[in-house]
Amino acid sequence: MTATTGRPPVVGKMSTLDRFLPVWIGVAMVAGLLLGRMIPGLGDALSVIEIDGISLPIALGLLIMMYPVLAKVRYDRLDTVTGDRKLLISSLVLNWVLGPALMFALAWLLLPDLPEYRTGLIIVGLARCIAMVIIWNDLACGDREAAAVLVAINSVFQVVMFAVLGWFYLSVLPGWLGLEQTTLDVSPWQIAKSVLIFLGIPLVAGFLTRHFGEKAKGRAWYEDTFIPKIGPWALYGLLFTIVILFALQGDRITSQPWDVGRIALPLLAYFALMWGGGYLFGAAVGLGYERTTTLAFTAAGNNFELAIAVAIATFGVTSGQALAGVVGPLIEVPVLVALVYVSLALRKRFARASTSTAS
Repeated sequence: MTATTGRPPVVGKMSTLDRFLPVWIGVAMVAGLLLGRMIPGLGDALSVIEIDGISLPIALGLLIMMYPVLAKVRYDRLDTVTGDRKLLISSLVLNWVLGPALMFALAWLLLPDLPEYRTGLIIVGLARCIAMVIIWNDLACGDREAAAVLVAINSVFQVVMFAVLGWFYLSVLPGWLGLEQTTLDVSPWQIAKSVLIFLGIPLVAGFLTRHFGEKAKGRAWYEDTFIPKIGPWALYGLLFTIVILFALQGDRITSQPWDVGRIALPLLAYFALMWGGGYLFGAAVGLGYERTTTLAFTAAGNNFELAIAVAIATFGVTSGQALAGVVGPLIEVPVLVALVYVSLALRKRFARASTSTAS
């Protein structure tokens, strides 16, 4: 958590910042929506601040958000994760088999009459999370080392498989089923660029910080002094990112409430089913609380930045596909924050189960 280096067993031991996280996130979302709606040209002005299609304000927020969490990772323990075949196989199945298939099914089931939104949601389902999942996992007291490994694996698969799966789910599978087909024009470099910026930079920074920090001052100083100082910046970065993201799209979201509601329904079902499926997977194979939590959040989260960028590049900034991508974080953020608290409640049940087994 942000205030301490340990893992508090109950919500009551969270810092004030953590304990009222839903309130701060709600305020950030509303502030972003109001700014985008009330200040003419703000969204366009923020959109201009980009390099090669990457929004600099959003990139800054994500980097600030991810760095403290990745600086907490014990990189000398990663071998305990890479040797856990049950965790790795479960994650690959959930992220690259069940996740895209579930979003495809939900999009066609709930949006059969809205092809643009349907396509946008399928793209969201293909963009596996490499950013915000880091902070959801940390807030829920999941396994940081496992999260770092699973996010890295997702990144590699994303570069290799995103375009292939996009072709399959938008063109090949609908053709087999006699449904409407769509094409997706996205280059591997566009995907790799997103991965390198939003994961590569904070991962390298976090690793180097721990390596040189422990070498210069020792592990005790690093864990007890340095980490508590940088910890809160993860949530500051999250809140900043949310404000900017919703300011960029506030006008579109508030001017099309019915469409947002239609898009939200399959997203709600998707997040609930993927997160619940991750917990069932983890419990079934005996991963324990921390790794089960990590598995669930890495399965439920999505890389909204990549999904929005691909939708805009392929279909245009005013397209229904882009709007579907924008609605993704609108639904994902509050839902996964709620699931953080559900996870913390389930932690007690895992503890009781472990105690019963031991006795």
